[in-house]
Amino acid sequence: MNLLEVKDLRVLFDTRDGEVVAVNDLNFSVTPGETLGIVGESGSGKSQTAFSLLGLLARNGRASGSARFRGEEILNLPEQRLNRIRAQEIAMIFQDPMTSLNPYRKIGPQLSEVLELHKGVGRKEALAQSLAMLDAVKIPEAAKRLDSYPHELSGGMRQRVMIAMALLCQPKLLIADEPTTALDVTVQAQILKLLDELKKEFNTAIVLITHDLGVVAGLCDKVLVMYAGRTMEYGPVEDIFYNPSHPYTQGLLHAVPRLDIPGAALATIPGNPPNLQELAAGCPFWQRCSSATEHCQTDAPVLETFGEGRLRACHLESRELLEVV
Repeated sequence: MNLLEVKDLRVLFDTRDGEVVAVNDLNFSVTPGETLGIVGESGSGKSQTAFSLLGLLARNGRASGSARFRGEEILNLPEQRLNRIRAQEIAMIFQDPMTSLNPYRKIGPQLSEVLELHKGVGRKEALAQSLAMLDAVKIPEAAKRLDSYPHELSGGMRQRVMIAMALLCQPKLLIADEPTTALDVTVQAQILKLLDELKKEFNTAIVLITHDLGVVAGLCDKVLVMYAGRTMEYGPVEDIFYNPSHPYTQGLLHAVPRLDIPGAALATIPGNPPNLQELAAGCPFWQRCSSATEHCQTDAPVLETFGEGRLRACHLESRELLEVV
């Protein structure tokens, strides 16, 4: 049974220059204990997808479609009901822990407040549970850190605090928006290992938003490849990595630095992502695609089933795609 099922999700923003479609008819699902990676270049709609599910869009944004969590429709829920779900069942780790934590308050009160407000736990018990969770996310000298301010912690430790805060109410779903972007590679590895361990311990489902395909390969079960707000490809992570079926996915994988080939040139995808206010009728990737045809310029490809559990939006036949690789 799916824990989260998203169908035909569409996110729009009203701007002075007109309407912008940031997410266009997105479909995906997540089961308990599963990790879904959402990848794509900056501006592809990854974060706006997460914000729409949690009711965190900017004032000029609006979402339509369906997002069912444990069978309940959560898209555009009343604020009071959504607050209860966000606190107790769905948690989010934001990209920058320094701006997510209150710089004027110590770590202990910030953590305990979550349990006091959403679980009705007393201050003493809330602090005890907060300390236990800091231990669970492997923060050294956890008791001492309760009395620290955010600026007294390293970037990796602040991110661990955010993970601890997100897990305090033992959510069924954890959404992590670029959780390792600002961290060095050693700390990145530690955070990813921690997320994987916590997923197994608590059977928590994770939606991991990232542009780092290495992160996806090491942690995710399924991957959703987005471009210009649309799904380019979707399927099990092993199938996507070993047999990418969309030119954009192939381009992303080719752009990953290779350490096993000495002197290998770093491949790039030519051009830039399109302006979402000036999208043409065809495939949004056609101007950067070496295999594009006239058909790609005029008609947007339909998202179709491709193999078991896989989806792809591309006019090219399977044989032609394999030749591109």
